[in-house]
Amino acid sequence: MVWWKKIVIFVLSLLALIFVLNIGLSFWIKKELPKIINENNDSPYHIVYKTIDITLLSGTILINDITIVPKKAMNETSDKTGLFATISDVDIKGISIWSFLFNKKIKASKLIISQPEIILYKNDDKALNNPKSINESVVKPFKNTISVSDIELENANLKIISTKTNLPSLVISNLSLELDNVILDDETIKEKIPFNYKDFDFSCDSIYFRANEFYHLKASTILSTKSDLKIENFKLIPEYSRAEFVRKIPVEKDIFSVSIQSISLKDMDWGFDEEDFYFHSKNIVLDSVYANIYRSKIPNDDLSKKPLYNKLLREIPFKLQVDSLQIRESILEYEEEKTFEKGSGLLSFHRFNMAVTNINSGYKERNLSDVKIKVDCRFMNVSPMKVDWQFNVLDKMDGFTIKGTILNFPAEQLKPFTKPYMNVDVEGMLDEVYFNFAGNDLKSKGNFAIKYEDLNVIVYKKNSRKEKNKFLSAIGNLFVKKDSDEKVKEVEVEVERIPEKSFYNFLWRNIGEGLKKTLL
Repeated sequence: MVWWKKIVIFVLSLLALIFVLNIGLSFWIKKELPKIINENNDSPYHIVYKTIDITLLSGTILINDITIVPKKAMNETSDKTGLFATISDVDIKGISIWSFLFNKKIKASKLIISQPEIILYKNDDKALNNPKSINESVVKPFKNTISVSDIELENANLKIISTKTNLPSLVISNLSLELDNVILDDETIKEKIPFNYKDFDFSCDSIYFRANEFYHLKASTILSTKSDLKIENFKLIPEYSRAEFVRKIPVEKDIFSVSIQSISLKDMDWGFDEEDFYFHSKNIVLDSVYANIYRSKIPNDDLSKKPLYNKLLREIPFKLQVDSLQIRESILEYEEEKTFEKGSGLLSFHRFNMAVTNINSGYKERNLSDVKIKVDCRFMNVSPMKVDWQFNVLDKMDGFTIKGTILNFPAEQLKPFTKPYMNVDVEGMLDEVYFNFAGNDLKSKGNFAIKYEDLNVIVYKKNSRKEKNKFLSAIGNLFVKKDSDEKVKEVEVEVERIPEKSFYNFLWRNIGEGLKKTLL
């Protein structure tokens, strides 16, 4: 037999052998795969699929129409808790045949999960409880079933629903996730994050999260890698109307309504240093924030001590570091209301721009630079206002300095606050207002200065709030000095802190003391 015929016969025989082995191994794998998935996987979940396509030459397995249900749900229909999922396709690439044959474990280079619909039923209202429970019930059991380097999740929809209320606590739509160079072994499984990875890409079209009884969060788009995060159209929405909120709280408490067009975090670094969580970002930017803070004076006073910001940051129980925080072109409103009948008084700050540097927690720190805050805005949307504020997180006396200016402010622009809240109007022009205070957790002192003209007070009747009380108005104007004689009038101010009140109440009392000394 000529040599080339021997080569042809050898090649054909080899191909036939490969073909037979491919069919044989494919048949064997199809028979063994259900055992590996359900017997080696000691998680509380039963997994079934409709079809499977195995190509050993390219090292791929494609599984279609997968269903995952809790094993207990197959026997106990009354217990609905657990994870229920359907998956269009699971594509496993770069399979190690040797690992499959001898270790009864799927080892592959890439896992692609397409169009999963996932619902997790829980017997409480919290989307997340102890992260260790996820590690024990989901991650750890599958360590014995599959080992894969890269993971892709495509077009997933996720819901977490309370079995008590049948309401969702978390809804994520069109979620996509890529995890690169995943390592899951006996060492990583012991860590807070039970696997290591080099990088990830995360995106979703919308998210709903019920934060607690009083608020839920929404966002239209989230894009994230290990180092950067961007959130668009973020909203913090109260669950109740103002009247309902007030009925549900035992003591005074603010209600917040917040929307943010865009939130971006740059150069993030986060994780665990042994048992300690840490988070660092070089720059956080919030664009076009609208924040409304409402407080009703109807409930009883909250008599607990209100810590200043030094202490609030100092006692954060993990390492936090934000080099720079910016809030740009925003609106901040504060409303306070004595009764629903009279309406709330409103203070507003438009075109609000704030820059903060050196934000740190005090966790295990011995030396930190001062937190520095600069604010530039339009007070009541008419007058330029600037504020410089500074404090050190590690100062246990909670010392601070704050200074600011307001220029060319028509006093009648305070009407949205003074009329409903105090039943008073003030007319005139505040040409220049300056304050410079230094304080701590106990007291403050500093300077207040003002230049004003043509000041006039109008007091309204209690029973007819549209009619002027001419007598009280006349008495009020007897005590109020009409102008500052075309010069800046400066006084010294000293105020003791009321520990049950906030920092902003402390600041306002300093300003109020300065106004009393200059206007009366």
